[in-house]
Amino acid sequence: MSAHAPRVAYFQLAPKSFKGLYDLSTVIKNGSLDKRLLEIVFLRVSQINGCAYCIDMHWADLQRQGMSARHVNAVAGWREAPYFSDRERAALRWAEIVTAIPAADPSDEEFARLKQHFNGQEIAELGFAIATITAWNLLNVSFRNPLPEAA
Repeated sequence: MSAHAPRVAYFQLAPKSFKGLYDLSTVIKNGSLDKRLLEIVFLRVSQINGCAYCIDMHWADLQRQGMSARHVNAVAGWREAPYFSDRERAALRWAEIVTAIPAADPSDEEFARLKQHFNGQEIAELGFAIATITAWNLLNVSFRNPLPEAA
C-alpha cells in the first residue's frame, strides 16, 4: 500500500459519527468567534498535527477571506510575524499549548493570559474549536484521507 493511499473511507463507513463531527464543526463556525481567527487556529493546529488535508483546506479558506499568501504562510511563524493581532496571538498560543498536551501545560498563568483577550463563552468555543480540528486532523492523518486535486 502506498504511503498516500487512503486506508478507509471513514466518512462513508461511519456516517453518523462523521455527521456528528461535521455538525459540531458547523456550530463552531457559526459561533461567537471571528471567522479569520478560527481559520488561523484551524490552520496552526493542522500544521502541528501534520494534516495535509486540513492545511490545504484552511489555507484556501483564509485566501477566500482575503488574507494574502504572505500572511497565511506566516501562521507557522506567528511569533515573529507582524500580521496578527494580540487576540489572534493569544488564541494561537493557547491552541499550541492545548494541542501539545500532555507535553505542554495549560497552566493557570497561561489561562490568565488568554482571559485578557477572550470572555468565558469565547474561551469555551475556542476549546471546542481546537478539539474539533484536532479530531479531524487525527482522522485524516490516520486514515490517509487524500488531498483533493483542486483547492
